[in-house]
Amino acid sequence: MSQKIAVLILHGAGTPNENFADKLIDKLKKGFVKKLHDQNKEEEIVFETVFWSNIFAPEQEKLWEQLTEYRTLNLGRLRRFVLEFLADAVAYQPTRLRNQNYDQVHALIALAIQRLRIKAGEMAPLCVISHSLGTIIASNYFYDLQFKQENIGNETKWCTSENALEQCQTLALFYTMGSPMAMWSLRYIDFGSPITVPSPTIKNYYPNLTGEWLNFYDKDDILAFPLKGINEAYNQAVTADIEVNAGGIFTSWNPLSHLKYDTDKEVIQPIVDGLFRTWKTVNHKMVPISEHQS
Repeated sequence: MSQKIAVLILHGAGTPNENFADKLIDKLKKGFVKKLHDQNKEEEIVFETVFWSNIFAPEQEKLWEQLTEYRTLNLGRLRRFVLEFLADAVAYQPTRLRNQNYDQVHALIALAIQRLRIKAGEMAPLCVISHSLGTIIASNYFYDLQFKQENIGNETKWCTSENALEQCQTLALFYTMGSPMAMWSLRYIDFGSPITVPSPTIKNYYPNLTGEWLNFYDKDDILAFPLKGINEAYNQAVTADIEVNAGGIFTSWNPLSHLKYDTDKEVIQPIVDGLFRTWKTVNHKMVPISEHQS
């Protein structure tokens, strides 16, 4: 029996539909089975999404309606996106209060990883795909597990079991798209420290697995930055900053490119390659000889 790969997807700023990752998942599945040359292997990668903006959406909608009723504003679509991004970022920040949004959002991640554990097993290699503010949320979640467990809220603790997958011990792949992490680094002395990818403990389960952290950014996306230049710690942690041209004729040249990473072939293909390489490594005894030679 083969070992499946668990994939967690977090959306970015704004309020997408609950099925925000459907097209991305479809592209990843098709790319994966194409590399395996076996349509029956689609189930070898399993997915869960974290629809975290649902926590903030009602208040944001109320605020937007009140502001636009009060005054007419130009650049409505772009302005609303900026409002939602900033509102999400402010609302997500940890506080000393109980039932804080930080804990509620992280509890959603913990529950999604629980579902992945049921689908893929307790020791499944974990791939995390995140966009925009979702890259910050994912980074914070795994940073707390790796280095600052005292920051983990009660609700998140209640949703987290003591197995390898849920404790971040099998984190193998981290893909960040349109990440504003460079701006977030200003909160910390010397711009802070990144998470470790792959997890240091992954060698206990898969000694030959290397893993990677790829950061995709578009130079026309004003919210996205390369990460290796933040400091030496990030330079060592991030495998590569990959510049892409996200979007089509109406979006690739302006800030709306921020919303188009998950449709870009320059983003999809490296993720497919990482999933395939990881699956092949952890299932090396089950891969046909021809696959080893490819």
